[in-house]
Amino acid sequence: MNTNNEKLLAKEEVFQIVGCGIEVLNALGHGLLEKPYENALAVEFGLRNIPFRQQPLFDVLYKEYKVGLFIPDLIAFDAVVLDTKVIDRITDHERGLMLNYLRITNLRVGVILNFKRAKLEWERIVL
Repeated sequence: MNTNNEKLLAKEEVFQIVGCGIEVLNALGHGLLEKPYENALAVEFGLRNIPFRQQPLFDVLYKEYKVGLFIPDLIAFDAVVLDTKVIDRITDHERGLMLNYLRITNLRVGVILNFKRAKLEWERIVL
């Protein structure tokens, strides 16, 4: 399989999102609580004219019955679910959660941004 010819879903969008994450981390530093990073990303998206929604509501359905609500941190470009974290490292637990978030939102791409350390840790998850 030649991966050079394959297109990554939302490649440019993820590139821009990670750039915003780096900018936020450089400005705020690392190790704060998650909410300031989420809010700063919203500001940075606005400054860069990146379309986004902060904490939109999604129904969680079970056999067509509403059983709860899911509220993601951010959705950018109407295509990418963002989850801001301040944790030791991104693990399979966070990856599994993101897959659930993608199923609930009917989106295909998610990005986990971890602001725990001086260097941004991030992962792109595709459903």
